[in-house]
Amino acid sequence: MSDLPGIRAAQQAAPAAPSATDLVPPSPRQDDDARWLTPLASSGPAHDRAVRELHLLLLRASTFEVRRRSAALGLSASSELDDIANQAADDALLAIMSRLDRFERRSKFTTWAYKFAIHSAGVAVRRHAWRNRDLSPDSSESLEHLTRLSDDPGEAAETRELLARIATAITRLTAHQRDVLLALAVDGVPIDVLADRLSSNRNALYKTLHDARARLRGLLDDEETTG
Repeated sequence: MSDLPGIRAAQQAAPAAPSATDLVPPSPRQDDDARWLTPLASSGPAHDRAVRELHLLLLRASTFEVRRRSAALGLSASSELDDIANQAADDALLAIMSRLDRFERRSKFTTWAYKFAIHSAGVAVRRHAWRNRDLSPDSSESLEHLTRLSDDPGEAAETRELLARIATAITRLTAHQRDVLLALAVDGVPIDVLADRLSSNRNALYKTLHDARARLRGLLDDEETTG
């Protein structure tokens, strides 16, 4: 019995057996809170460390996207593309920090954050690819191109007829609707680039494009009805 006090002391000193709760791994929500959301929303060393690590993740995502899109566009690797990836990561970081309270936990935080880097990189590459390309001050050249397609004997007769009807109907749109529709649908100008050139924004141009298409469909339907 003389060893009993020592055994009891050893038992008291030993760590307690883990409970059932301890054996359950933390949920993704708990991981996001501890790993990202809490430190990012705080201040001090923990905040600074989380920001640095988040920027590194965003930079990896933006670098991948810049390389992928630039290769698809035939752009050669250069220090400019590295700068674009860095700027895209910076822009994504600023966007994320201003929207932390909008994270709805429908995915992991890193998945949500990556989307900002991918979007910023895509916009930046499109702008870079079009930086030295002039846009026509009006839509006359684009409309002429559409008219030429309607006269192309290589196209099927039904296609030529439809293109001719579209070219005629487009002239009845407002000048702004016509310019936006032809730039986006015929010339293939990226909407981000067009927004920059017109000192506008994506939402405004999407609204104009929607209105132009609706008006165009209405004109074509009226033509069929009266024809």
